[in-house]
Amino acid sequence: MKWFFVISVILLCLLVTVLWQRSPIQEQSEPVSDGPIPVRAVKEPIRPIPLQIKLNPNKIELGKKLFHDPQLSRDNSISCASCHDLKTGGTDRRIRSIGIDSAVGSVNAPTVFNSGFNFKQFWDGRAETLEDQIDGPLNSPDEMGSSWEEVVTKLKKFSDYVSTFGDLYPDGIQAHNIKDAIATFERSLYTPNSPADQFLRGDSSALTDEEKTGYRLFKSYGCTSCHQGIGVGGNMFERFGVMGDYFAERGKVTEADLGRFNVTGDERDRYVFKVPSLRNVALTPPYFHDGSARRLEDAVATMAEYQLGRKLSPEEIDRIVKFLKTLTGEYGGKPL
Repeated sequence: MKWFFVISVILLCLLVTVLWQRSPIQEQSEPVSDGPIPVRAVKEPIRPIPLQIKLNPNKIELGKKLFHDPQLSRDNSISCASCHDLKTGGTDRRIRSIGIDSAVGSVNAPTVFNSGFNFKQFWDGRAETLEDQIDGPLNSPDEMGSSWEEVVTKLKKFSDYVSTFGDLYPDGIQAHNIKDAIATFERSLYTPNSPADQFLRGDSSALTDEEKTGYRLFKSYGCTSCHQGIGVGGNMFERFGVMGDYFAERGKVTEADLGRFNVTGDERDRYVFKVPSLRNVALTPPYFHDGSARRLEDAVATMAEYQLGRKLSPEEIDRIVKFLKTLTGEYGGKPL
């Protein structure tokens, strides 16, 4: 009985250790993978994007069509792709996007690539899922300025939409089915096989010595405390200005600058934002929710100062930027 008790305690300790080491964020965002991830990737704070994710191809195709259809806007002038252009990294590269009637948005549009890995959507995290997120721009008077009733009425006038929706959804063209199709397409916008991912999967030659130095700096200086996991971010909230008052020094604070406070009303959430994913970050200037950093070098310097309390040398910034550029992946088997 004594040995049985000892063995039971040992097994229990091992079980607790394994469960503690498993990240809850990884569990909720881990998609269907292409196979076991090598030991190197498990030890690293950044995880490679799976080479394949299983999604309904017919829903992807329908969602793609809807994503590019300006009929989702009130005046038929703005589509999802207007602000999230797949040819320019999934963004429009504007400081703030332009909606119907030339309305200017309040924040910089984030990339739609790899958005399926985010634990919440929008800078302030007010949407739990991609499906929930779609309500925002469609109803916003500064973006599409439409309504689901109006959109459903428009789409029902087209026989190809009627037949396609009828094949995929028992109740045909409905708001929740439109959102499901678009969200499925957006989940298909994952970009695997970047040089960084190849390195994480075991190919030491995938990165140059300077890029490896940049990755070491990225880790040793604490960047991975917020930018880790599959998305290299997108899985937590953080205050913008941990080690300095960014907004006081920038000036002209707007409602959008309040971040998650606008959602919760909790003073602790003032200036708190969802940490953005750094996947394909070299393709998506300008940076931050306010689009204030026009170059990646400027963004790295600002983050080092206000989040880490460090002033980096030009050489350190250069090496980190070189690493960040290795996070640019492939879409549809082709480099972005």
